[in-house]
Amino acid sequence: MPAASVLFVGDIIGSIGRKALRTALPELVAEHRPTFVVVNGENTAGGVGITSKIADELFDLGVDAITLGNHSFRQREVWPYLDRVQPIVRPANYLASMPGHGSCVVERNGIKLGVVNIMGNLHLDPGRHMFTIAEAEVEKLRKYGCDHILIDVHAEATSEKIAMGWEFDGRVTAVVGTHTHVPTADARVLPKGTAYITDVGMCGPRDSVIGVKKELAIEAMRTKLPVRFEPSERDPWLCAVLIEGGDARCTATSITPIQVSPRWA
Repeated sequence: MPAASVLFVGDIIGSIGRKALRTALPELVAEHRPTFVVVNGENTAGGVGITSKIADELFDLGVDAITLGNHSFRQREVWPYLDRVQPIVRPANYLASMPGHGSCVVERNGIKLGVVNIMGNLHLDPGRHMFTIAEAEVEKLRKYGCDHILIDVHAEATSEKIAMGWEFDGRVTAVVGTHTHVPTADARVLPKGTAYITDVGMCGPRDSVIGVKKELAIEAMRTKLPVRFEPSERDPWLCAVLIEGGDARCTATSITPIQVSPRWA
């Protein structure tokens, strides 16, 4: 099987995250030459959700697939887009009646990558069990003949992400965690050949509280009163991982965290 690699970029936060991606992605692609680029775009529209225009902009940058999360449906105008456009996926364990789909297949250079989006059950409310639905989606992608499969686990609890990694070790190429926006230090290839990291981190402002202006986040925590959150615009960083696929189907040889601070005039 031809060699393949995936560059996965963590949760893109608002306009500053999109600008960081536009600035950094060409250089990252030139340096690492990934076969596929996958991003989590659920916070791209002002920090909550995604619009069809923003999704098109991401695809125009060379992104092959977009995953989402608990803010998938915050921008109502995107609902028909989620049904219509295959390479954008929302958590598969949302109700089947809700807009969109939970997995997709993208192909480049004769190599098929299956992408699954799944959401944690603890502290979130996807509607269906994460392990049961993930099992069905992975089996479907294997029947499609995917050479590699990536699962984006959008979850609050690290325990659920770690459990998903162990459960699918040897059955998918990578299990990557998103949602908590803070990169973890546990990137590794599990014993049966699946690349894993608990959280990739975010593509957004480090001078913040997980993307939100720190003053607003602290006010909400101190007062326990409603505060309208706004994305910070300071100190942008792009957090990603580069996953190198193995010779055997749905295996990986390495996963390398990438953190860059793109600057512009």
